[in-house]
Formats: sequence, structure tokens, C-alpha cells
Amino acid sequence: MAPLNLHLMASIFGILGTVGSFLVYLAPITTFYWIYKKKSTFQFPSLPYSVALFSAMLTLYYAFLKTNSMIIMAINALGILIETGYLVMFLIYTAPKSRIYTAKFLVIFNVLGFGVIVLSTCLIPNDVLRLQIVGWVTIVFGVGVYAAPLIVLKDVIKTKSVEFMSFSLSLSLTLCAILWFFHGLLIKDIFIAAPNVLGFIFGIVQMLMLFIYRKSTKKADLPEYSLSTTTVDVPVNSDTKVAVAVIDIHTQIQVKTVDAKKSSDTDDLENQIPEQGQPEDRSTNATT
Repeated sequence: MAPLNLHLMASIFGILGTVGSFLVYLAPITTFYWIYKKKSTFQFPSLPYSVALFSAMLTLYYAFLKTNSMIIMAINALGILIETGYLVMFLIYTAPKSRIYTAKFLVIFNVLGFGVIVLSTCLIPNDVLRLQIVGWVTIVFGVGVYAAPLIVLKDVIKTKSVEFMSFSLSLSLTLCAILWFFHGLLIKDIFIAAPNVLGFIFGIVQMLMLFIYRKSTKKADLPEYSLSTTTVDVPVNSDTKVAVAVIDIHTQIQVKTVDAKKSSDTDDLENQIPEQGQPEDRSTNATT
């Protein structure tokens, strides 16, 4: 009866972990909907999505080598589709320089890197050793997925603002780490349980940052620049600062030109007044 209970509990945690992972995969949808509306990625990086895609590919390969891992295979296959969709949209709307960098990174990291791992491990005759090697590589990149949101941690501490940290994403990652840890523990798979220990720690760190700086966070509204009667929302970045500087310089030049023109018109008017008064002076002198 005990093994049955353990198997049942492992299945329950696996199903709950699958649901949680699905929600985590869907978390960036709001961000990419905003990118779609603005037709630009602005300063959003593609690295977290590339790492998440690579991790899903590795975990799918690990589950393929291991028997009785349909739950793990299903959620990671779905994750590959979702992350690929994110990256395709990123490549469509990002700047040309960022598009080239992202495309090169995907080819080198996600295609060639994954291909090298698959081909090199297929040459290992021992199935158990092959599974262990792939498992350890999976651990490394699994931790990378949990650590990806910590990229903004430096900015959070510097600005004392958690505006760009998602509470729902941090909470989902923390819950997923707990669920998959117990699933790996119950099925006695260290390569499933181990990365989720660090994932839980990283999730707690994110939650602490959100708790510490939530009161000092100020809503950062995008500055609005009025052009005639049209109001445009402009994201704050280096390109915006340059553009605003050019607009400001151009505005100052126009103002100075208008002032100079007004001054010139005033001088001409003052010069015309004596000229208009000269005939009167002459007539007066003649009458005298």
C-alpha cells in the first residue's frame, strides 16, 4: 500500500507542477502583447527566453532517455512551443542590431549547442552514464531558468523599485519549484529535485525583494511628448534621450529664430517712424 501511496502522491505533485509550469510559461504573455501593440521590444532582453527554451529542450531529451516520464515530456514539449513563439515575436519587433544578436545566439546556443550535447551523449554506450550526464547538464540550465528573473535584481537594489519585477511570476516560480521538488523526491530522481531546491531559494529571494521595496516603489509613468494635437508615449532609454535632446535643440533654434525675427521687425518699425515724420518736419519748416 505504501508504494502505491508514494506513486499516487508523485503523480499528484507532477500534475500540479505541470499546471504551475504552464502558468509560468504563460506569464510573459502580457509583456509580448504590449510588444505587439507598440511594435517594439524596447529594452527587453531575449536571453531569459533563450535559456528557458534550451532548458525545456534539455529536459525533454532527459525525459526521452528516461522511462515513464510522460508528464515531464508533455510540459516541456508545450514549453518549447510557447518559448519559440515568444522568440519569433521578439525577432519580428526588435531592432535590427538586437535581431542579429538574438538570431546568432539562438543558432549557436540553442541549435548547435543542443546538437553537440545530443550527438556526444548518443556516442556513450552506457545508458545509465548517458542519463546521468544529460541530467547534470539539465540541472545547470534548470537553475538558469530560475535565476533569469534575478537579472533585474541589481537595478532593484539600486533604484529601490520593484516595478519591473512580476509578483505573479516570482510566486509561480516558487510554487513550481516546491511542486517539482516533491515530485522528484518521491520518484527518487535527483536531477528533477536538485534544481528546484535552488529554484525555491531564488524564488524566496525575489519575494523578499518584492516585500522590502514594495512601499518605496513609485509608479514610473512613461513621459508624454505632445506633437501638435497627438500625444505619444515614449519609453525612457538612451535612444529616447538623444531624440529628446535633438527635439529640444531644434525647438530652441526655432525660438531664437522667431525672437530674432521679432527683434528685426521691431528695429525696422522704429527706423520707419522717423522716416514717416520727416515730411511733417519739412512742411513745418517751410511754413515757418
